[in-house]
Amino acid sequence: MDVREALKKQNEVSMFLSWHLFSTVAKRSNSVFSPASMNAVFTMMASGPGSGSSVIADKIPSFLRSSSIDELNSVFSVIATFVFADGSHIGGPTVKVVNGAWIDQSLYIDPSTNNLFYNFFKSVLASVDFKSKAEELRMEVNAWALHCTNGFIKDLLPHGSVPEDTIWIYGNALYFKGAWEDKFHKSMTKDQDFHLLDGTSVSVPFMSSHKNQYIKAYDGFKVLKLPFRQGLGDTSGSFSMYFYLPDEKYGLDNLVERMASSLGFLDSHIPTQKVDVGDIRIPKFKIEFGFSALKTFNIVGLDRVEVYQKACVEIDEEGAEAATATAVVGIFGCAFVKRIDFVADHPFLFMIREDKTGTPLFVGQIFDPSKSS
Repeated sequence: MDVREALKKQNEVSMFLSWHLFSTVAKRSNSVFSPASMNAVFTMMASGPGSGSSVIADKIPSFLRSSSIDELNSVFSVIATFVFADGSHIGGPTVKVVNGAWIDQSLYIDPSTNNLFYNFFKSVLASVDFKSKAEELRMEVNAWALHCTNGFIKDLLPHGSVPEDTIWIYGNALYFKGAWEDKFHKSMTKDQDFHLLDGTSVSVPFMSSHKNQYIKAYDGFKVLKLPFRQGLGDTSGSFSMYFYLPDEKYGLDNLVERMASSLGFLDSHIPTQKVDVGDIRIPKFKIEFGFSALKTFNIVGLDRVEVYQKACVEIDEEGAEAATATAVVGIFGCAFVKRIDFVADHPFLFMIREDKTGTPLFVGQIFDPSKSS
């Protein structure tokens, strides 16, 4: 089993989901979601109680482009080690991850599955009664998500989302906070115009810097990499935030589709050296986005499941803070380089990614940074 190749395949799925969600659920609006959180939930679903006889569970490895549940768990183990490990105690980003599972009492939880969830997924398998306490359990999951994301994610599951015939809910909560390796000076933040798709513009605060940056120009777009301050030692994750800026003001839709349809796109479009920066401007923003997706997963054969996710991301001169919660409800049934500008004054894509594994934690698009959500 080649875990590195399996990781790449899951990352390809992440980009496919990004394109599909951005082009349907969140068409041309500020939005963000977490592929890492969603993949963690699906991996738990594949190993959960009753998975051996579940049509849904059988389809998850294929959906995540894995050959087996064992391969999924191997990938999860690598992600847990490098991506989900908190680095705050050694000076790196704060990463907090919590998994949860609520299983209807009608499903038998065998000792081996209970042990897998407790020791491997670090999740308690709670045996519950959805038939008589569906609404109470919905509120319990929402309280869990709020607590595990430092108060960022509220009302993950809307009213009516947990009916009496629910058989399980799998959840993942992820919180990230990192400081830039090279912080922006607040004195250089100035209001500038950001150009919208309707031809108008809004005035928003743009961060700026005179320092050299990791930037590279490609055919039709540029990529900026802003590393986060890393922890000491080789065992901690290596995180960066990437900005994908199309050359054309109206080019984001095509760029996202290109990213999703080109195998190995992320790994082959990474700035590897700092360049002399002419004009660099990045808008400060804070966005929150939530969605429920049923049709998206029906397309790939995962019917009878409803996916709910909320995510929020905020960046400023100090760094970035992000949080997400996902719940899946199952219902029965050194060469010379010329100076480069990077002026993100029109719609762009961003990504918070762990560089050792290539895992995207958060992927989002900004069409109007003046809107907070």
